[in-house]
Amino acid sequence: MNAIGKILPIDGYHVVMDEQPPIDFNASLTHFYQPLIGIQAISLYYTLFYEAGHTQKMQTHHTLMTYLNLTLDDIYRARIKLEAIGLLKTYKRREDNTDYYTYSVQSPYSPGHFLKEAMLSQLLLHHIGEQKYNALYARYVKESYPYGEEVTADFKDVFETVTPSASAALKMENKKQSSEADLMDFSWIEQSLRQRFIPVERVLHPANKKLIYQMKVLYDAESVEIEKAILWALDEDNQLNLEEFKSACHDMFIARNNGQAIRLNEKATAVDSQTVMKKPATKEEQLIHELETISPKQLLEDLSDGNHASEQDIKVVREVMTNQGLPAPVMNVLIHYVLLQSNMKLSKAYMETIAGHWSRVGLKTAKEAMNFAKREQEKYKSAKNKPRKTNNYNNNYKKEAVPDWFHNRKKKASKNTADTNISEREQQEIEAKLQKYLNES
Repeated sequence: MNAIGKILPIDGYHVVMDEQPPIDFNASLTHFYQPLIGIQAISLYYTLFYEAGHTQKMQTHHTLMTYLNLTLDDIYRARIKLEAIGLLKTYKRREDNTDYYTYSVQSPYSPGHFLKEAMLSQLLLHHIGEQKYNALYARYVKESYPYGEEVTADFKDVFETVTPSASAALKMENKKQSSEADLMDFSWIEQSLRQRFIPVERVLHPANKKLIYQMKVLYDAESVEIEKAILWALDEDNQLNLEEFKSACHDMFIARNNGQAIRLNEKATAVDSQTVMKKPATKEEQLIHELETISPKQLLEDLSDGNHASEQDIKVVREVMTNQGLPAPVMNVLIHYVLLQSNMKLSKAYMETIAGHWSRVGLKTAKEAMNFAKREQEKYKSAKNKPRKTNNYNNNYKKEAVPDWFHNRKKKASKNTADTNISEREQQEIEAKLQKYLNES
């Protein structure tokens, strides 16, 4: 991750905190968040947490360097980890050629709430192992007590008022839960369930939609994998068994990645919100952005007018991509380039030749690959249009197979009497030998 120059020692910062954390937030940070984001990020959180409200004076990032004994690059990496996991919000403004940051410290989840968050709990399980996870679960999650059947009165059974009822509050909570899941298209799951005569409303209620979305993001699962996991986890009453569904998603991930365990890894390039929000201006930038973000499989389908990519084409792309170690954006440019050069045919030999060249050059992004392909194409055109040197001796030699002096030798006056007495048969033999020599040459 490139963190150089993201923040400077003279950049100012101010810390705010809008809500107080739960009473057991220290346990959450130590046992639940720290295994995921590391000790440096947790140290930065504690430093900002205890600065919030203690001073209203703008400080410089040199202060943080002194407190934490870390470089600015390490502080930046720790900061974006806190942002990504929901423990910090960052705001930036620029005044008098100096950047000023406001760090809004966010309250961590309580241990019980953390373990109810499907994505976070699954990540923790894979990071610390099942044995330690079960110990934490037993310690912080209280099972229902055997007091008997609950007969607590409901709000709507007791009160009648214009204020929102408990059911309305529940609907608001369901709406909040489904906000994330709205980013995902569930129509294909609904169609699959209806084809099997499974009640859709039992499976795809807001809580389940949120879980399905989180598992899809966590395991980078394809639609068909999510569908298989859902059908596997349905019980006899067509209810989704959440633990079996999570286990099925994890097993598919393990099988797809040759037994490799899931881990939180930093991306090679830091995600800058300003870069993300910037829209491509030109058609070339739009194409580069598209090639950077989609998968090679999706590119093949897009170039086939939405039809499914053939198994043979996917196999060719997979082999070239894995053998040459090309990143997906560079592979997308290669596919696009080869199809344009080969009349929309995916030639494996041609692709392997170019892929080997690009791999040795060390191309990493779609923009680099596209610019490199343009330069190579221009070199090829220049070499093709350059006039070639011709050998006049060879051309003339082939054109005049038999010299004129040989054909016209009878017309010249001979000074040597022996030459005038050459017989017709000898002349034919000489011509035949000369012609044979010229043909062989």
